[in-house]
Amino acid sequence: MTYFTYLISSPETMETVGATLALTCGSGCVLHLIGDLGAGKTTLVRGFIHALGHPGLVKSPTYTLVEPYLLNNRRIYHFDFYRLGHPEELEYLGIRDYLEDNVICLIEWPERGSYFTPPADILVRILPHNEGRVLELEGVSTIGLKIIYDSRPRFDNFFKVVKSLNQTKI
Repeated sequence: MTYFTYLISSPETMETVGATLALTCGSGCVLHLIGDLGAGKTTLVRGFIHALGHPGLVKSPTYTLVEPYLLNNRRIYHFDFYRLGHPEELEYLGIRDYLEDNVICLIEWPERGSYFTPPADILVRILPHNEGRVLELEGVSTIGLKIIYDSRPRFDNFFKVVKSLNQTKI
């Protein structure tokens, strides 16, 4: 799959990443946010949610598992699976009820949901780096590829490219 890698130097820059993705993301996509505790996953989501018009606080739904938003007639669900005791808890939560057409799902710790986690359109990997964070965006569906290609001009203007673009993972 195609992926792009950028150096992110600050929390404000991470919020800009989220905002850029939000502005190019149509309805009906799933983003998996992968990174260690404190990597910046919720910071990216904050930028995403604020860019769509939410004026309030954006917090991690670590204890509630999901935080719903209705913004400009778009439904967005911010999930955090960190505290899942077992992936089957997602079935009890009614995860399938959240996955209607035209819904945006931002999922932190998707691996903890195992096979109950909806498949990603975009994998967002955030890795520590001595100058901040390295952000890798990987489009894993047609929808995801369109979003990252549409975002590319903004990313290339605002962020330092760590690796050349259009790399194919083996």
